[in-house]
Amino acid sequence: MPRLAGKIALVTGAGTGIGRATAELFAREGARVAIAEIDVPSGEETAQRITAAGGEAMFLRTDVGEPQSIEGTIRTVAQHWGGLHVLHNNAGGSTNVDDTVVDAPLEEFWRAIRLDLFGTFLGCRFAIPEIIKSGGGSIINMASVVALMGFPGRDCYTAAKGGVASLTRSLAVEYGRQGVRVNAVAPTVTLTERVKALLAGNEAMQFLAAQHLHGLGQPMDMAHAVLYFASDESRIVTGVILPVDSGLVTL
Repeated sequence: MPRLAGKIALVTGAGTGIGRATAELFAREGARVAIAEIDVPSGEETAQRITAAGGEAMFLRTDVGEPQSIEGTIRTVAQHWGGLHVLHNNAGGSTNVDDTVVDAPLEEFWRAIRLDLFGTFLGCRFAIPEIIKSGGGSIINMASVVALMGFPGRDCYTAAKGGVASLTRSLAVEYGRQGVRVNAVAPTVTLTERVKALLAGNEAMQFLAAQHLHGLGQPMDMAHAVLYFASDESRIVTGVILPVDSGLVTL
């Protein structure tokens, strides 16, 4: 039996990269998948790829940092399909203007906080009541290895992802008795198109990439970890921040 048979799942930032890989994997494993994405063409393409492969998907343009937008998306999914069991808070990311705490533009700090941390906070805020009403389920947040180790030159992103990791642990405790599991995947450098652009000409990122024991990650490496947390195989696992990092954190 497919690992997510009968499940209703929502993936934010599912237009490209890890989000798209996860949404497609969820669909192959039997879930009905809602694609929440701010970029309309890429979000629509992911939904079309799923339906073309025989899955069930819907696209909803969503700004995860805007409360009314993400609340509306979650409400629409729950009403359309009759519930919500899985939320993958995937939307996020760093940029080339991130820097040290001394040199980073202040607007970059607030961009990272809004997208990576506040967006995750809002997704959980509005999804948790629907998951409880649906009989319980799983939230998988997206942290980062930079939240688990010291890494220079990405202080805005590090701060935001550190907040995601701490929020994950708190929510796991707060809502565990109500049937909601909350975990996070902490990816290493993952070869999405966005990250390939970040690697180009960035010495700190290139140094980090060179430390990986088994090479850099691919989007599907992260998607498989997310699937584990989404499935009933992890039914007693909560509050975990799982590095999928090619051994980086252990060095």
